[in-house]
Amino acid sequence: MTPNPFTVLGLPERPDLDDDTVDAAWLAIAAATHPDRPDGGDLARYTQATAAHAELASPWARSEAYADLVDQAWADGRYDDYPDQYPPGYDPADHPWPPARPWQLPPPLWLADPKGMLLNLPWRFRHGHPAALAVMTVFITGVCLGAVALFPHLPRPLAVAVGIVWFVVAVRESLASPPGQ
Repeated sequence: MTPNPFTVLGLPERPDLDDDTVDAAWLAIAAATHPDRPDGGDLARYTQATAAHAELASPWARSEAYADLVDQAWADGRYDDYPDQYPPGYDPADHPWPPARPWQLPPPLWLADPKGMLLNLPWRFRHGHPAALAVMTVFITGVCLGAVALFPHLPRPLAVAVGIVWFVVAVRESLASPPGQ
């Protein structure tokens, strides 16, 4: 098990420490324990402090180290070690957290107000990109008619349905947003 890097450097266990605080703590320990000192220093403590400094070198690394401490506290059953993270007296055995709600999409606009959507359609065509809409209409109609001509056994209702779906999907980009949105 690796030692707690906050404890090694004599720092409080907080993810919001700034770089200068971490650097100052490491420099103080390094100056006192460096192996080049006349008394020989303390190589083991210097190495441990250098590793802790490397582990806490950036804000992201400090938040990761703090998260590891919180996870370890949970794994060891020490729920009150980090009171700022959990409600006071919380014990997951007695009061499990509620399950997360699955992310849900809002209902499509045409389901919410189909009448308003149909009434706004002429306005959206007129204020959108009419030239692009005309080109798409001609192109999609031509492709569907060409498919019916090339494949005479193709059911015409199928070709019409494919053309309508294709048109609806393609036209959405060229329509203006509904008024008021």
